[in-house]
Amino acid sequence: MPDRYSARVDVILLDIEGTTTPIDYVFGVLFPFAQKQVESFLQIHRQESRVQADLERLRQEYATDVAQGLAVPEWLDDSTTAAVPYIHYLIETDRKSTGLKSLQGKIWESGYRNGTLRSQLFPDVKPAFERWTREGKRLYIFSSGSVQAQQLLFQYSEAGNLTQFLSGYFDTETGSKKEAASYRKIAQAIGVSPQQILFISDVTAELKASEVAGMQTLFSLRSDNRTSDSEGFPVVSNFDNV
Repeated sequence: MPDRYSARVDVILLDIEGTTTPIDYVFGVLFPFAQKQVESFLQIHRQESRVQADLERLRQEYATDVAQGLAVPEWLDDSTTAAVPYIHYLIETDRKSTGLKSLQGKIWESGYRNGTLRSQLFPDVKPAFERWTREGKRLYIFSSGSVQAQQLLFQYSEAGNLTQFLSGYFDTETGSKKEAASYRKIAQAIGVSPQQILFISDVTAELKASEVAGMQTLFSLRSDNRTSDSEGFPVVSNFDNV
């Protein structure tokens, strides 16, 4: 660990997109897959209680959008495919919607299980997971994608099944990634002080929130990330250096 850390790091908390996984895989593979498959998925699985729960959350979100005067696609009735245009809209705008992320995880599951999807990780991820585990670090994920989607991504990766290295997963059920309270909840759930957690992300707003909560931070700078501006946060471009 770099000398700058004032406390011992016992836990490494990782973002996914732009940190462990190329952004192009998320936007170029996963999102289009969900968008293409959502209609047929609903036709087959709509009556399942867990899918009904996702749709109810999305219906509530839709009602909020309409009440706020947002120009969203109409959701006119309770027919099987009525929600599809609104779901497409949420995917296209990358809405951090808990209902959407949960539904996407279920859609991606079929793609991973039949071999259509194989998640991409940066080459340094698996060696780092192995090394950090040998050093006694516990590894966790905090992503806007659902816990199910996170588990699938690390289970069905081109580098193999890496879930054995991960002690747990957190998604937007915990709270917004841009709110300090979410990181305090994570530290409490893990059972360590925030100062013992190193959070790595490519989004400075997330790093600011985790720093307010007391965590140590690194800005992930990967080749295809949206910005290289770390806003003063220490930078890591390869996990070999962590």
